Amino acid sequence: MTEVPHLSLHVPEPAVRPGGEPDFSNVKIAKAGSVPRPPVDAAPEDIRDLAYSIIRVLNRDGEAVGPWAGLLSDEELLTGLRSMMKLRAFDARMLMAQRQGKTSFYMQHLGEEAVASAFRKALQKGDMNFPTYRQAGLLIADDYPMVEMMNQIYSNEADPLRGRQLPIMYSSKAHGFFTISGNLATQYVQAVGWAMASAIKKDTKIAAAWIGDGSTAESDFHSALVFASTYKAPVILNIVNNQWAISTFQGIARGGSGTFAARGLGFGIPALRVDGNDYLAVYAVAKWAAERARRNLGPTLIEYVTYRVGAHSTSDDPSAYRPKTESEAWPLGDPVLRLKKHLIVRGVWSEERHTQAEAEILDEVIQAQKQAESHGTLHAGGKPSVRDIFEGVYAEMPAHIRRQRQKAGY
Repeated sequence: MTEVPHLSLHVPEPAVRPGGEPDFSNVKIAKAGSVPRPPVDAAPEDIRDLAYSIIRVLNRDGEAVGPWAGLLSDEELLTGLRSMMKLRAFDARMLMAQRQGKTSFYMQHLGEEAVASAFRKALQKGDMNFPTYRQAGLLIADDYPMVEMMNQIYSNEADPLRGRQLPIMYSSKAHGFFTISGNLATQYVQAVGWAMASAIKKDTKIAAAWIGDGSTAESDFHSALVFASTYKAPVILNIVNNQWAISTFQGIARGGSGTFAARGLGFGIPALRVDGNDYLAVYAVAKWAAERARRNLGPTLIEYVTYRVGAHSTSDDPSAYRPKTESEAWPLGDPVLRLKKHLIVRGVWSEERHTQAEAEILDEVIQAQKQAESHGTLHAGGKPSVRDIFEGVYAEMPAHIRRQRQKAGY
């Protein structure tokens, strides 16, 4: 009788541990300009290869090449560079403020600035983003006041959310930024629902869902893909693959799918992978997906291949689970430096102007910080009163409820 072998459980392991040599040999990088740009109405089954490659525009010499290039003017690119620089300076000051005990925690965007900054420029007024806690670039690129962001981080008397949300979990309907949820992945299904509602109302606005690579393991991610594919919702499904969830590498959530973008193929959703550190490539792919949604061609899933340079948050120590020099070995470079190099190659920027811009932006951030820090604390302990919370929730209560409350002595 043949002996039946004992079963064993497979647990994915990262390629390297702390103290080892960084290894990104598994990241297959396509040559800049080599990935084709399909028609916006291409059938998902005809572009399956795009879920396994990486769309890139900027080559190693700082030149924009290939079919995805040429969509942005020099002026638009200069604006994009300043947005990324502003987000980076904002990050540095707020990280310092947290270390000084001025706020409870903070979450950096270091190394990922191009993703949200370029994506926002591909949207229109009224479109709605359902972000995670690492898409502040959507607000910065849309000129949302930095001082308002800082007021919320400090939870001071000018906090636009009156202390009802955690630091860095911003909210602005006017800027197409839905309230961030601390419950991972819930925003994904909300984005699909919002997009479906827009279609039902015969509106023209589209939605964008955001999720990190680690959170794709949540059931809400898969539920969102079911509804988006079934009803062809006008939504862009974004996955920011920054290589690390909190303390766990991407292999845990990715499983055997090969790439995160490939997850969309099983749902009949066109899926693309893009160099998340290439501002031009991010914009081009986002524009392609936005046009597809507006033409009632349904959802698109985009995986942004990038790298989280900083810690997951100020409560995290990445040296405990990854090599200290890993960020330096990341093969797709720094998004700010890459766009800077491109603009210098084009003759519209220089090292001197970049240094000057850094100083100007830092001064702008510091002035906003001083203004935010001039406001007093919202309440003792930085917490809103019960009355504030009640009035905030029920400010528009029906008249008959208001009369009942008055009779009851409230």
